[in-house]
Amino acid sequence: MKRFLVLILAVSLVLMLITPVAFAKSDKDKPLSASDVELVKKVTLKGPKAPKGKPATQAASGELGDPCTGTKYAVIVGISDYPGTSSDLQYCDDDAEDMYSTLTTIYGYKSANISLLIDADATFDAIRDAIADIDSVEKVGDEVVFFFSGHGAKGKANDGDREAMDESIVVHNDNNKQFLYIWDGDLAGWFSGFDSRIIFIFDSCLAGGMTDLKAPGRVISMACSETGLSYESDAWGGGHGQFTYYFVEEGMYYESAEMINDDTPGVVDVTVEEAFDYAKANCVSQTPTISDSFTNDLLP
Repeated sequence: MKRFLVLILAVSLVLMLITPVAFAKSDKDKPLSASDVELVKKVTLKGPKAPKGKPATQAASGELGDPCTGTKYAVIVGISDYPGTSSDLQYCDDDAEDMYSTLTTIYGYKSANISLLIDADATFDAIRDAIADIDSVEKVGDEVVFFFSGHGAKGKANDGDREAMDESIVVHNDNNKQFLYIWDGDLAGWFSGFDSRIIFIFDSCLAGGMTDLKAPGRVISMACSETGLSYESDAWGGGHGQFTYYFVEEGMYYESAEMINDDTPGVVDVTVEEAFDYAKANCVSQTPTISDSFTNDLLP
């Protein structure tokens, strides 16, 4: 009997020692360690704006999908001012402001339901918490937009997927003295419990790697391929990322991408797919990509 009790105590002690370590490894809310990390900087250009191309319908089906019947939420991130000075950009904060204005003035999003995180406010914790706040209230019928403009990175991260090389968005640490990386697997985990439909928009290098977020009811619009670069310039709307300018400002805000029901004055009906087609037709030196798992076309 004594031997049995000693055995139980020994097993209990081992479990107590092991459990904290196992929990730490599975804690998805902390920055992940990664190897072979390479920052891939968005490129700032100067020069004349490229001529407009005619949208070649590829993503847009011409048929509207189900409208949003619930609440609309958004997390909008734009980082121009990175730690130090060598990695600073010029127009990613403007991209974020552009997305905010478009959602609130054109698509009926309420500012109270939007987290706008710019420069030093766009930390790993702030972005994670903004997503978690929406996760705690969103439901079927709601809609969520996640927008990011800034640098991308690649590396080998233990983020839960099977990729040999992972992609990330590059954000601030809370002390604003170093970069932190939110990997594609991080985002996939943070959004895994969502019941609402989701619109992801990434204007960063390597953006095409964010297809790990694919799921029914989602559209992922990415500024370039999984290995491509993203560009910004004062030539685009006085200062924007190329993709954001054509997708958000011209395509959605000024309705240049409108093709469905364009004979109805005063009706805003530029869909995500139309905006993507317009951006893809006009972007130069980068090839936007899309992952569309929404039935027909998604009108925000």
